[in-house]
Amino acid sequence: MTEEIIAKLKKIGVGVPKILLPKDGINLNKWAVVACDQFTSEPEYWHEVEKYVGESPSTLKITLPEIYLESEDKSERIAKTVTEMKKYLDEETLEEKFEGFVLVDRKTKNAESRKGLVVALDLEKYEYMKGSKTLIRATEGTVESRIPPRLEIRKNALIELPHIMVLIDDPNKTVIEPLFEENLKKIYDIKLMMEGGQIRGWQISEEKLIEKIGDALEKLISEDGFLFAMGDGNHSLATAKTHWNNIKNTLSESEKGTHPARFALVELVNVHDDGLEFEPIHRVLFGVDKEKLVNYLRGEGKEIEMIVGGVKEKIKIKEMGSNLPVGDLQKLLDNFLIENPEAKIDYVHGEEAVRKLSTGNNIGFILPGMKKEELFPTVEKDGALPRKTFSMGEAQEKRYYLEARKIVW
Repeated sequence: MTEEIIAKLKKIGVGVPKILLPKDGINLNKWAVVACDQFTSEPEYWHEVEKYVGESPSTLKITLPEIYLESEDKSERIAKTVTEMKKYLDEETLEEKFEGFVLVDRKTKNAESRKGLVVALDLEKYEYMKGSKTLIRATEGTVESRIPPRLEIRKNALIELPHIMVLIDDPNKTVIEPLFEENLKKIYDIKLMMEGGQIRGWQISEEKLIEKIGDALEKLISEDGFLFAMGDGNHSLATAKTHWNNIKNTLSESEKGTHPARFALVELVNVHDDGLEFEPIHRVLFGVDKEKLVNYLRGEGKEIEMIVGGVKEKIKIKEMGSNLPVGDLQKLLDNFLIENPEAKIDYVHGEEAVRKLSTGNNIGFILPGMKKEELFPTVEKDGALPRKTFSMGEAQEKRYYLEARKIVW
């Protein structure tokens, strides 16, 4: 890649990654596993994945499903992922295939096609603090207490595998969609495990085409310098940023410009893509007394749907100063959890999953979704949305780990 193209892309926060993929002969169906932050209240899902993968090389062995973040053997599991990473690199299970981008087409049970582009983003162009006016912006509040356990994983990792999805506001479909008219080399075409649908990927390594992509992205920058909005993986990108901040002061100025940890691998998706849907993220509280919780929440504000014992009912909650129902509810639940530390919360996709979990002393909350066209204007005007406001599809539609990239020299 010429220095001129690299410099042009760097101005808009984009890097050209060296893509690692499994060598020929690896079963990609067992290699690709859904994002680690899914099914965090459903251990049976991950047990089924472990059983299916068996002894085969798999991203399951080089990531840590977040269901294990509070397990007693967490440190042992993290150390094992690093050992497996080294093994996969040393034995060339993972190979550096090319320098460039990956064009992606994902089919799920709810969408015939969701198009994406895997690139590297410059963490120097990103801040996750509320009100930041950086090129890359968070769309929801970042809970800083969630960063340290994720940092423990990244700080010793040799490679990264992205489940981060970042949105662009491209109503005229000028960046990603035209790439499907190009004559590109297909690098994978697989059925994904556990009802994940199908995914196809193509190599983009021609310099002129990469430059064209950069030019198209540059034209999307808003007047106040906003180009990329976080979609999925907000805390993963915040962790990558924290890791970079921790190591960059140990580097020379020239090293700071080229160190691989300065960048994070992500999939760009057009918010106007026909296959992209915003789904609400629901809440389930575990181990709570219904009467105590209802008395804590009840007010004269917005109406919220609850599920208690599998039965749906409505409740008006206190006003907490948010424009959206999810904002008021989240503030109330955060305060309730501080006062009642024995209770736990999880964020759940799909009403049926909430209903299934809302038994005994567990209480679910069903929340409305937001229109995807409202995202960029809202973030540009008001800053980050309330935490866990929306999700890009249901759990099985999340990004599956496939491509990798080294983050150490």
